[in-house]
Amino acid sequence: MDADDPEPARRRRLARRFRPGRGPTLIFLPGYASDMEGGKATALDAWAETEGRAMLRFDYAGCGASPGAFEEQTLESWRDDALKTIDSVDGPLLLVGSSMGGWIMLLAALARPERVVGLVGIAAAPDFTDWGFSDAQKRAIREQGRLEEPTPYGEQPVITTRAFWESGERQKLLGAPIPISCPVRLLHGIADPDVPWRLSLDLMERLESEDVEVTMVKAGDHRLSRPQDIALLLRTVEKLVERVERGLDIM
Repeated sequence: MDADDPEPARRRRLARRFRPGRGPTLIFLPGYASDMEGGKATALDAWAETEGRAMLRFDYAGCGASPGAFEEQTLESWRDDALKTIDSVDGPLLLVGSSMGGWIMLLAALARPERVVGLVGIAAAPDFTDWGFSDAQKRAIREQGRLEEPTPYGEQPVITTRAFWESGERQKLLGAPIPISCPVRLLHGIADPDVPWRLSLDLMERLESEDVEVTMVKAGDHRLSRPQDIALLLRTVEKLVERVERGLDIM
């Protein structure tokens, strides 16, 4: 893995796992403070292995096995990590983004429209620096430089820095049409306490693509990582890959 790179930390490459196979290459984009060893990423990788599909997982800088200090990262630097990863492989790409990874997925598709041929968002959370914080929390971030909050997903608090928040505010997408034309599939749990399910409907409206489908899971939470949720994700990816193959004549 690239995490063993002997170069100085600031120059080390991102930790990544690449599985060669048929295209389009699947690239998984984790959520905030998450990594490539999560249940959805590993399940998708196992499916890719079974199907002989190309798949690339990676960790953003400061997350998982990648070098860097977490609190020094921003949405824009993680977007650039995603673009660096995209540029490391050839051919068409299908991006799968979870939560914040869904925001980065959209930014990457805008930056590489000639490469990205399909998107799958799992509780995609574009613009969460705007709608995801109260006025009091935003004021604390601006005045104190960071915000610490408990999370039900781990023992360590979630930290949001002013640099990250400001970079997110610069990259907001939902205030205007989003010029992405490839097929998009959005999965969202109605019981999601973190990202309102209506956000996926707002995103569908904003996307210029005419091939956008939203699937709501009534009892699904934010992670959508129950066995039935994973099965839904794999079916969605499989059908979209087949749809893309027909359009690109990739076999």
